[in-house]
Amino acid sequence: MAQQSAIETLIELAEKEADDAAKALGKAISAHEDTVNKLNLLLQYRSDYEARLQNVAASGLTISQFSNFNAFIAKLDEAVNGQQMVVRDAERKVELAKSNWQAIEKRRLSYQTLKNRADTVQQQKEAKRDQKQTDDFASRSYLNKLRNG
Repeated sequence: MAQQSAIETLIELAEKEADDAAKALGKAISAHEDTVNKLNLLLQYRSDYEARLQNVAASGLTISQFSNFNAFIAKLDEAVNGQQMVVRDAERKVELAKSNWQAIEKRRLSYQTLKNRADTVQQQKEAKRDQKQTDDFASRSYLNKLRNG
């Protein structure tokens, strides 16, 4: 088995790191989507509850009932505000995970570029060596024909 070069090892490590970072980004995106869904549910619940208040108020309600409705709407507003903070935090985590993945992917691509350049240089050296061998063989063959001919 051929020994693996240092650059190939770096590429493999960077590929694993990029895969891990992509998975982390996927989890961050999924968590963000969950927080947005929860926020939307809270907003919908608040809207429904406010519509319920208006329906009940149309048929008349006591000050106590009105106060209870308003207190509950205030609690819902607090929950909405709290969930909006959670959404913003999830957005920051997505951006951090995305930046991390991009940096790792950039490094991986840099390693691959270095390897490709090294491979090209090696191929050029081998091509020159092969050409030299072919030229040497042709020269010897020509000299042998002149001697024998």
